Amino acid sequence: MSEAISLERVKELIYEEERPWGKFRSYPQQLASSLKIITVNPDGLLSLQYHRQRSEYWVVLDKGLEVTLGSRSWQPEAGEEIFIPAGIPHRLKGNGSQPARVMELWLGPSDENDIVRLEDIYGRD
Repeated sequence: MSEAISLERVKELIYEEERPWGKFRSYPQQLASSLKIITVNPDGLLSLQYHRQRSEYWVVLDKGLEVTLGSRSWQPEAGEEIFIPAGIPHRLKGNGSQPARVMELWLGPSDENDIVRLEDIYGRD
């Protein structure tokens, strides 16, 4: 198993620069094994899951989601950034009237098989 990636390491590598028109924020692609945009439909519920090898870094793009991370659940604001360490159970739920999105950056070596589902309403293992 690879060395765990910490929130501190991710924050060190996030770069933000002001421009006359606003700003940009660059994320640590050198640590990433995948970048996704996840869209959750109203009342959609991802499995409660964790990952053995990868951590994840989410950037919430839209309102209308509920995030569960460990024992904490909340409704994040658009633009909120969330670090999910490897081994920590997490899930997304669509609780708005429109689909809502999260940008997900996989940190560390991984693939789609690195999902351990604890609960899943769709009957997946």
